Amino acid sequence: MSAVESRLTGPVRVVGVGLLGTSIALGLRARGVDVILSDASPTNVSIAIDYGAGRRAGDADEPQLIVVCVPPDVTASVIVRELSAYPRAVVTDVASVKKPILDAVAAAGGDLSRYVGSHPLAGREKGGPMSGRADLFVARPWVVAGHEGISYQAAAAVDDLILDLGATLVEMTAEEHDTSVALISHAPQVISTLMARRLIDAPAAAVGLAGGGVRDVTRIAASDPALWVQILGANAAPTASVLRALRDDLDEVIGALESSGASDTAWRRTVAEALAAGNAGVERLPGKHGQDRRYAQLVVMVDDAPGELARLFAEVGEEGVNLEDLRLEHSPGAQIGLAELSVLPETVDKLTAALAARGWRIAG
Repeated sequence: MSAVESRLTGPVRVVGVGLLGTSIALGLRARGVDVILSDASPTNVSIAIDYGAGRRAGDADEPQLIVVCVPPDVTASVIVRELSAYPRAVVTDVASVKKPILDAVAAAGGDLSRYVGSHPLAGREKGGPMSGRADLFVARPWVVAGHEGISYQAAAAVDDLILDLGATLVEMTAEEHDTSVALISHAPQVISTLMARRLIDAPAAAVGLAGGGVRDVTRIAASDPALWVQILGANAAPTASVLRALRDDLDEVIGALESSGASDTAWRRTVAEALAAGNAGVERLPGKHGQDRRYAQLVVMVDDAPGELARLFAEVGEEGVNLEDLRLEHSPGAQIGLAELSVLPETVDKLTAALAARGWRIAG
C-alpha cells in the first residue's frame, strides 16, 4: 500500500524519541517521509526503529526540518546545537512553554532565522517510544509561536509538518501561548494535584465512595512530577497569576460557606453565582472539531461481562448515531458499570428509545 503524499520533502530529523517524538516520526513515515532518529538513549532509538519510526542518523544527513522533543530544561541548548550542526535545516521544538526557550536560544546566539517554536496539544497517559501513535495529533491543536526573526518561507516547513500529521495549525506569539497554556493546562495540573493530595490521609471508607467527580478532577494528578517541575518553573509567572485569581474565588466561596449558618442568606447568592459562572465557563470549551457545542448525555447501565461494552458501541452505530464523547464509571465489586454517552441533542430521544427496545437499561 503506497504512502499518502506528504507536503514535506524530508528528511526530517527527530531529536528525542519519547511519546511525542516517536508519534511524529510514525506519522511522517506513514506518509513516506525519510525520518532520522536521535536520542540520548540508544535503547530508545532501537525501540523506535523496531516500531518503524525511522532510521539512525548518518554522517551525510542533510535534514530539511529538525524537531526537538526533549525535556524543557534542555530544549534550548539542544536547539542551539542542532542549528549549529545542520546550517541548512529549519528547527522547531514541541516543548509546552515557548517564550523562555525563544529567549534562551537568542541569548545563546542561535540562528533565529531558522528556528520557530511550536507545541502540539496532544498526549497520552503513558510515555516512551512504545507509546507512540501515528494518529496522536489528528484534529488536535498545534501552536506555532512565530517571531520577527523568521521568514514565512522558512516557517512553512513547520506548517507542513503540522498539516501532514493531521493537526490543526494555530498561530500565536510566544507570550500568548504561555499565557494560554497557563490557564488551560498548567494551572489545572496544580489544581488536580492538590485535590489528589487531599486523598492521602482520607479515610478508606471515603476513598471507597469515589465516583466520577473526584476521578475527573484528579485524573491528571498521576503525571510525572519531575517533568512538571520543569514545566511549571519555565512558565511560573503566568501560572501563578491564574492560581492567584483562583485563590480569590476560593476565598469568596469559603467565606460564604462559613457564614451559611447565619440568619443572613446572602451566602446562597455568592455560591449560586460561582456555580453559574462555572456553567458559563464550561460552555466555552471547544467541542468536537473545535466548535463550541453542548451535547446531550445518555447514561446506560452496562453489565460487567466480556463484550458488553463493545455490543453497546456497535448498537449505537447500528442506530446511525455518532458517539461524540464517552465517560465510563465502574465501582470496585459492582456488577454493572455506567457508560455516559454524549450525542447531539437532536438524537438523544431516538437513541434512548432504540437502546431501551434492545434491552439496555437507561439510568435515570
